[in-house]
Amino acid sequence: MEFRIADTFTDSLARLNGDEQKAVKMTAFDLQLNPALPSLSFHKLEHAKDKNFWSVRVSGDLRLIVHKTGQSLLLCYVDHHDKAYGWAERRKLETHPKTGAAQLIEIRERIEEIAIPKYIEVAQPAPKARAKPALFARVSDEDLLSYGVPPEWLADVRAATEDSLLALADHLPAEAAEALLELATNGKPKPITSAAVTHDPFQHPDALRRFRLMKDVDELQRALDYPWEKWTLFLHPAQRQWVERDYNGPARVSGSAGTGKTIVALHRAVFLARQHPDARVLLTTFSDTLASALQQKLRRLISNEPRLADRLEVMAMDTVAERLYTARFGRPKFVSPEVIKQQLALAAASAPTLKLSLSFVLAEWETLVDPWQLSTWEAYRDAKRLGRKTRLPEPQRVALWSIFSALQAYLLANKLVTRNSMLAKLATQIAGQPHPPFEFVIVDESQDIGVAQLRFLAAFGANQPNRLFFAGDLGQRIFQQPFSWKSVGVDVRGRSRTLHINYRTSHQIRSQADQLLGPEVSDIDGLIEERRGTVSVFNGPDPLVQSFATAAAEEHAVADWLQRLSQTGVKPGEIGVFVRSSAELPRARNALLKAGLAFKVLDEHIETIIGQVSICSMHLAKGLEFRTVVVMACDDEVIPLQARIESVTDEADLEEIYNTERHLLYVACTRARDHLLITSTQPASEFLGDLQGR
Repeated sequence: MEFRIADTFTDSLARLNGDEQKAVKMTAFDLQLNPALPSLSFHKLEHAKDKNFWSVRVSGDLRLIVHKTGQSLLLCYVDHHDKAYGWAERRKLETHPKTGAAQLIEIRERIEEIAIPKYIEVAQPAPKARAKPALFARVSDEDLLSYGVPPEWLADVRAATEDSLLALADHLPAEAAEALLELATNGKPKPITSAAVTHDPFQHPDALRRFRLMKDVDELQRALDYPWEKWTLFLHPAQRQWVERDYNGPARVSGSAGTGKTIVALHRAVFLARQHPDARVLLTTFSDTLASALQQKLRRLISNEPRLADRLEVMAMDTVAERLYTARFGRPKFVSPEVIKQQLALAAASAPTLKLSLSFVLAEWETLVDPWQLSTWEAYRDAKRLGRKTRLPEPQRVALWSIFSALQAYLLANKLVTRNSMLAKLATQIAGQPHPPFEFVIVDESQDIGVAQLRFLAAFGANQPNRLFFAGDLGQRIFQQPFSWKSVGVDVRGRSRTLHINYRTSHQIRSQADQLLGPEVSDIDGLIEERRGTVSVFNGPDPLVQSFATAAAEEHAVADWLQRLSQTGVKPGEIGVFVRSSAELPRARNALLKAGLAFKVLDEHIETIIGQVSICSMHLAKGLEFRTVVVMACDDEVIPLQARIESVTDEADLEEIYNTERHLLYVACTRARDHLLITSTQPASEFLGDLQGR
C-alpha cells in the first residue's frame, strides 16, 4: 500500500500546539508501519461526499482525516473533532478531467456564498457605482480547465472580479488559484500538461507538489519535522520560465517583497549547475549575513543532490573577492575607516582654499572618488556627481582633488587598499582571462550592490549569454546610493522582468506595507519597477499599529500579543522581533522576557534556532522570513534615525537618508507572513502615519 501525505495535512499539523503535534506524529508513524493495527480507531465518515474519507482517532478530541483505498492511504488533514469532520465533508479527492492530476477539491454545493473579507468590504464602491468587470469573462472553459479549474467551479471563476478573486482563490486547488492570479496580473500562465487517462494521477507534476509519497519511517519523520516550507522554497510555474530561459546578456528579475526573487535566484543557480556539469556557479549577495541565509535555503533545495554543492559556491561578493585577491596578489592589507578620516583631515588642513567641511570631504570620497576609482584630476573633474547636489566651482574641485590625491599617495606608499580598489584590481585581472573563476554568477539583493562590486561582476562576462543574473527590489535598497548600471557595462534592458504574485506575505500585510513606497520605482537607467498589480495569494488578519506612553507599556502590550498568538499554535521559532538598531534591543528583550518566551539575539551569521524567538536589527532582518513579526520602538527620532539626519552634508544626502530609512521599515514589515504588529512610544515615527495611509 502506498502511503502519502498531502500539503493540507502538514499545513493543518503546523497549527496545532506542541503536545498535539507529538500525538499526531505517533499516530502517523503507526499508520505507516501497520494501518491494520487494532489500536488504530478508523471511523467511516457517513456524511462525506467522498466515501473513501475516514477519520482516525488521535486523542480525546483530535481526529486525523485519511483517504483510504485498497492501494493507498493518504493523510489529508488533522484538527479537533468537529473541524476535522467539517473539512472532510466539504472535500473530495478527484482526478481532474482535463489535466489528469489528482486534486483535493472543495465541494461547490456546500458553499452558499463566498464571504468577502472585511478589508474588501471597506473598499467597496458606493451602491450607485458601476460594478467591476468580471476578470475572466473572455477566457474559454477549455482554457480554464487546462489551468486546473474544477468543472463545478467554472461559473464562479467566470463571475470573479478584482474584489472577489482572493476569496475565491481560497476555495480552489492551488494550481488553479495560481494560474488565475497570474492571469489577473496580466500574465500568461502555461496550460497544465495533460496526463494520459491511464497515468497515475499522483505522478502528475502538479500532484507531486501537493502529495508526497513516504517510502519509509525516516522519510516521514523528516517530512513531519521539517514541512515542505513551500512559501520559502516553492517555485511557481510562471516563474520557472525566468529560471530556465536562455539570455543573450545580463538579466534581472525584480518585484516587491515576497514575490519570489530570491527563490528564482536559488533555482536559477541550481538549474545552471545541472545544465552545465563542468561549470562552477557563484550565488552571491552584498553581505555575509545574507549569504549565510542563502546557504541555508540552498541546502534545503538540493538536499537530495549533494554533489551539486561541490560546484555551487555561496559567498558575499567582498568575501569571494578577498579570497580571489589573496590567491593572485597576496592577502590584502585594508585601510581602516579611522585612518581614511585621519588622512583626509591632515590633507584638508593643508588646503586653505577649501570652503567645505570634513564631513563633506569624507562623503565625496566614499560616494564618488573611491567607488569609481577616480585616479586622476581629469577623471575627477569630468565625473558626473550623481546623488551629490552641492555645486562645486572648479577652484573647490581643485582643492578637493589635492586632498584625495594625497590620500591615494598615502595608501600606495603604505601598500594599503580599500575594498573598492581591491575589487577594481581584480576586475581588471579577471576580464583579461579566457576562463574566469566562475562560469555563471547569480546575484541576490542586487539593489544594494555598489559600483566597484558591479564592475567586479561584469568582469565575469557582462556581454556573454547567461553569465550574469540579478534579483532585487529597488524598494528595498537600504545601503547603496543609486547609480547607472549601463555606465559600468551591465545592461539589462530587454532582459528585465518584474514579478507580481506574492506567495510569502498576506494581502493585508503587503498592501499596508506598500503604502510606505510609491506605486513605481525607477533606476538611473530608466528601467521601471511597477508595483501596481501585485497580488498576494492568501488573506490574513490586519496588521496592528500601536503607540504607547512609555516603553514599559509597549513591552507589556507586545508580550500580551505574543502570548495570545502562542496559545493559538504560533511557535517561538516562527516569530521575529525587529528594532531599528542595537540601542533599542533592550526593549525587545524585555518584551520577550515578560512573554516568557525563549529568544536569541541574532548576529551577522543569522542562524535562527528552533524553539526560540529571533531578535535583531532591521538591517539584519533582510532575507529572513517569519510567520509572525513584531517591529518595535518605531519612535520619532529612531526611524528615521536622528543621528543620520544630523550628519547631512549635502541636500541629496537628506533625501537619500529618508528613502533608505523608509525602505528599512518596509523590509522589516514584509518579513511577516501572517501576523504583524508595529509599535512605538509617543511621539511615533512619521512613517507610521504613512504606513496607515494618513
